[in-house]
Amino acid sequence: MYKLLCDFTGLTQPWGILTGVRPVKLLRRLAEESSEEQAVKKFEKDFFVSNEKIALSRETEHNERKILELSKPESFSLYVGIPFCPSRCSYCSFVMASIERAEKLIEPYTKLLCEEIKRTAEIANKLGLRLETVYFGGGTPTTLSAEQLDTVLRTVNKSFDMSTCREFTVEAGRPDTIDIAKLFALKENKVDRISINPQTVNDEVLKTIGRKHTAQQFFDAFELARKCGFDNINTDLIAGLPTDTPESFKNSLDSIVRLNAECITVHTLCMKRASRLTTEGVTLDLQQARDAREMLAYTQNILGQNEYIPYYMYRQSRMVGNLENVGWSKRGFESLYNVYVMDETHTILACGSGGVTKLKRNNPDYLERIFNFKYPYEYIDRFDELIQRKSGIMQFYGQ
Repeated sequence: MYKLLCDFTGLTQPWGILTGVRPVKLLRRLAEESSEEQAVKKFEKDFFVSNEKIALSRETEHNERKILELSKPESFSLYVGIPFCPSRCSYCSFVMASIERAEKLIEPYTKLLCEEIKRTAEIANKLGLRLETVYFGGGTPTTLSAEQLDTVLRTVNKSFDMSTCREFTVEAGRPDTIDIAKLFALKENKVDRISINPQTVNDEVLKTIGRKHTAQQFFDAFELARKCGFDNINTDLIAGLPTDTPESFKNSLDSIVRLNAECITVHTLCMKRASRLTTEGVTLDLQQARDAREMLAYTQNILGQNEYIPYYMYRQSRMVGNLENVGWSKRGFESLYNVYVMDETHTILACGSGGVTKLKRNNPDYLERIFNFKYPYEYIDRFDELIQRKSGIMQFYGQ
């Protein structure tokens, strides 16, 4: 059917008939079952994946492998969710609350989050689990005040055995939420990796997608983070944003490369059903798909020339051009958490609203999930019930 449709339309898809989120994990599994050569042949002959995407998958898989080998059977990572942002971007469907609507929830939420972190640490310590990475996501964690941020970070450091922790990441995603007091709070609490995400450095595109900061604010925030001693900074860009052009995107990428950011994550716009773009009836056409493919081809070329390597990848449905999201980094600066969570390597203990604890049993390869409440007000109102769910962690490991 796929080949018939290709013949009929004159179009081919870069990933052929693959629809899964984790193509690299699939390639690895097929290689383990037979050989890498046979896995590549299956991608090409059975799934109709392009040679370009096969090559990208193979390189990413090779770079992931040494990170996966660091994980042990008792390993886990900690995710902490901060579900607040200055505003909602037009492409976003995450459960989050804008400051204008939810400011009164932040203080009670922060207090309960610290309590959940303590309870979760008690369980992890009883089970003798080994903490590998910590990741603060959202939302935008730096929406919290410097004092609130310091309180939550200190709670993590005091509650968990941090002696084995290899990486501590905080998404300082919005440049307009970053100031020197917050950066010092991060530094003082052993955060060694941050993410500052412009998505584009075109001011007109920023307005279109609902961002309340300018490109210059991003550059200023990046420089301030460097002055505060951060030597591992990730930046996010999105290919295929409304009103963006290949030329504008290339300028954004070139600007980030000149900053010598340690990591550059390049996403492709995903038309999520709950996003404002989709609910307002925005649709995609063939030219936008072609533009997005040109943007990603340029990304692979330029980042390769500048000694960045692809170290993790995932895909989503409804992506412009049927493409992918790729994390690129300088060697030695790969985000361990990103690899672990995408590969589902080991247990992820999640705290905060919208968090999903994923409990991993290595033999057999099995995952069990414990869901936190999605919305901040639910998290606050039903906190005791949420804590009760955490007993499932002990039960899982007791089996």
